[in-house]
Amino acid sequence: MATAQIPDGGTYLDTFKGTFINVPLDADNGNAISTAEFLDAAESLTTMFDLLGSVAFSPVKKDMLGNIEKIRKRLLAAPLESQNLQDLVRNELKTKSHTATEGLLWLVRGLEFTCLALSQNLANHQHELSDSFRSAYGVTLKPHHSFMIKPIFSAAMSACPYRKDFYSKLGSDEAQVKEEMREYLAALDKIVAILKAFLDSKEAKW
Repeated sequence: MATAQIPDGGTYLDTFKGTFINVPLDADNGNAISTAEFLDAAESLTTMFDLLGSVAFSPVKKDMLGNIEKIRKRLLAAPLESQNLQDLVRNELKTKSHTATEGLLWLVRGLEFTCLALSQNLANHQHELSDSFRSAYGVTLKPHHSFMIKPIFSAAMSACPYRKDFYSKLGSDEAQVKEEMREYLAALDKIVAILKAFLDSKEAKW
């Protein structure tokens, strides 16, 4: 799949429709996370799997996009009740449905997996991507996957490109790429932590 064109002097993150850095958080309302901006950011993140350059990552990307679609359908069906993710969950569960809520649960797991893998790789220059993704998979998605799904994801981990090839696709200035990635991943990590805590609370159970 063709990847987006990076603007001169920019990085791959500049091609994103949405970024977690710009997702509104309402600290006065229980850290409510704006639904539409979150979905745009999550959808943009999935394009990074194209940079990993292997069809092995297609199931990973497809799974995340499927969960994004479940949440977006709920947002479109009940926009006034779904302006932030926490209210979307609360209001959907009142209808005795949990399709979008379950989609959010799995999407957050996928985002945590990606965030942890890339953060570990940035922090450890000796790690190849396959090492970082395999390590992250073991503590995020793997405990929730069936024995039939695990080999599919394991194949993706083994198909990761060399780190130098991956980072060169993110931009020509390595120092700039790494600085922007750290800022981006810090924003994603904060959102993942908020959503994990919420989804683990009683009001998000079905």
